[in-house]
Amino acid sequence: MLKKLYLLFLFIAINSAAWAQQNLDIHFNALGFLDNREYKAFIPRSRTYSGTRLALDLGWNVDSVNRFVVGMNGIHEFGAKPYFLKVNPVAYYEYHGKNWLFNAGMFPREGLLSDYPRSILNDTLRYYRPNVEGLLTRYTNEHFTETVWLDWVSRQTATDREQFLFGFSGKYKPSINGLFYLSHYFMMLHDAGAEIADPTHPLGDNGAAQIKLGLNLTKLTGLDSLSVEAGGMMSLERMNRDIGFQNHAGFVAAAYFSYKRIALFDEFYAGQGQHVIYGDSYYLKKLYNRLDVIYTPFLFKNIKGQFVFSFHQSPAHLNDNQQAFRIVVDLGRKKLLNFN
Repeated sequence: MLKKLYLLFLFIAINSAAWAQQNLDIHFNALGFLDNREYKAFIPRSRTYSGTRLALDLGWNVDSVNRFVVGMNGIHEFGAKPYFLKVNPVAYYEYHGKNWLFNAGMFPREGLLSDYPRSILNDTLRYYRPNVEGLLTRYTNEHFTETVWLDWVSRQTATDREQFLFGFSGKYKPSINGLFYLSHYFMMLHDAGAEIADPTHPLGDNGAAQIKLGLNLTKLTGLDSLSVEAGGMMSLERMNRDIGFQNHAGFVAAAYFSYKRIALFDEFYAGQGQHVIYGDSYYLKKLYNRLDVIYTPFLFKNIKGQFVFSFHQSPAHLNDNQQAFRIVVDLGRKKLLNFN
């Protein structure tokens, strides 16, 4: 009897200690954007994107590594009716340990997949598809980072096609304080059929990959950041099961410089035209260069505002340009209450 009582008290004590670690927090994030694009090379893409995104969620922290989050992320485009064009639910489980991160559900892509090259995942996804709907896991140590993910785009019905994105990306640094690093990115869109087969639109796959050798020169300068990288890009596409993948390849290079509130980012491509459905259209060209001039006038603890002037050069179209202003307000996670 005494043994049973001892075990009961031990069970209550353990669960009480676990309950005492639990808390509820809140997170608010807002994005305002005005992005004007003057693209003579791609008239349908020559338009202005403008609006705001408001995201609010509540997090139940079960312990120091496990958390459940629920909330919403809504977009309003200036001048649109009704007010919210779309509201995306946020609902996911997160495990965040020393080396591992695991997300399952509908969770923000910002900070997880936002480092992908625009040739593979274009920058309008930030405006119109802010969440990943699926799974993501990341392993990180002092030399190596690798992320693997699955993002569901469309659920199969009698008329809707089954579509999902999957990919992986990572970076390897041979030496913690060294200059060199190796990075890679891969993404594939799998486009299967609807329940009622459409013979004119069979199964298809479309994706791309990049691998680059980089050199981080920041420590050798008085700059905030200076890096250069170069490598190869390949796209893969097949239109149905009976036809193999068509491959297109090319050379990519990039350079990034920043000092205080000014930054320059240049991207270059030369090779075969790349048709990547979720990538930037300019990579359909055999030769392309983009220069971003970035000025950050608003830089505070929870607020960051940037002007970005972009200059696009491709054959016969040397004067395409883009002007964007984005402001992000992120209050971070604030504790609401403890369960004790």
